[in-house]
Amino acid sequence: MPASPMKQYSIVEILGDGISAELSESVHRIADGLPFRLDFHPVDLSLESRKRDKDAAYDQAREALGELGTAIKYPTVTQSESPNKVLREFCDFSVIHRPVSTFPGVDNNFRKTIDLDIVRVATGGTYTDRGRRIGTDAAVSLRVIERQPSRFAARFAFRLASARGKSVVSTSKWTIQREADGLFEDECDDIARNYPGTPYRRELFDALLGGVIMNPERYSVIVCPNEYGDFLSDMACGLIGSIGLGDSASYSFEKGGHVRLALFDPAGGTAPDIAGKGTCNPSAALLALGSLLTHLGETEVGQGLRRAVRDAIAGGEKTADIGGALRTTEFTEAVGRRLAASLAAV
Repeated sequence: MPASPMKQYSIVEILGDGISAELSESVHRIADGLPFRLDFHPVDLSLESRKRDKDAAYDQAREALGELGTAIKYPTVTQSESPNKVLREFCDFSVIHRPVSTFPGVDNNFRKTIDLDIVRVATGGTYTDRGRRIGTDAAVSLRVIERQPSRFAARFAFRLASARGKSVVSTSKWTIQREADGLFEDECDDIARNYPGTPYRRELFDALLGGVIMNPERYSVIVCPNEYGDFLSDMACGLIGSIGLGDSASYSFEKGGHVRLALFDPAGGTAPDIAGKGTCNPSAALLALGSLLTHLGETEVGQGLRRAVRDAIAGGEKTADIGGALRTTEFTEAVGRRLAASLAAV
């Protein structure tokens, strides 16, 4: 009897700058050991490629994402434009999800345990308008909050919390930004009515920052407008000991709320000082791959990969940036062994 054909998924792989090539190699090493095939369609968004023909590079990314719907992206240099911002705009990403949790085995200055899912509106806020000078002594910028992206973010947060048995906190400065942040909070309140079994409350953003540090156990899923989520995500990664341990997912939605496009990426930068040396930490890229696999419906493997990364680090198998001695390939192999063992035990 002939063997069943291996299941296959086609995804976009957006290549970038600095340590991008090493992260890609790490991702491919793990993909080679999966019980199904990942067919990578590369798109080069490196600075060199964009300098050569920027329009063609972005057109290729747009077409590939439109066709395949799912992508993994590596860090890119921002020079004349931010590739992340360009992708966000033409893919109409409206929600960014940043899971942040304590890593046993990583030293930090924070002694409590964090387990957060930060859900951020991906558009608007203070990032839409670069502002303008008024005479020589003042400047002004426009801050925009839109109903639909706010609603998508609120729905994503409540679905996530409901599925995991967690609570939702919405946060902004609605007492000051009464109309702008007030619109965001109105959408959160409205979505909350559809989830009566999910605990929900509002907190002012400045109070929430203090609350996360003093009583992190009171927070699980946090949903907020664009810039607040940006600040909170980096603070939370700092509390767990490394920005390089954070991964991110960006989503665009159909009108009915179903995911149309999804992009997964490590939250760190291009790290040009260590590029090509084989010492970078691929943890966030592998965590992003785990989230991508879960999105594709391969939940057991996706969650298993995320556990394998965490277990390797907890077991002392880690790269130099977080107190270990392993090179990039050695750490990747350690994660691969743990993932293979967990899948074999199922």
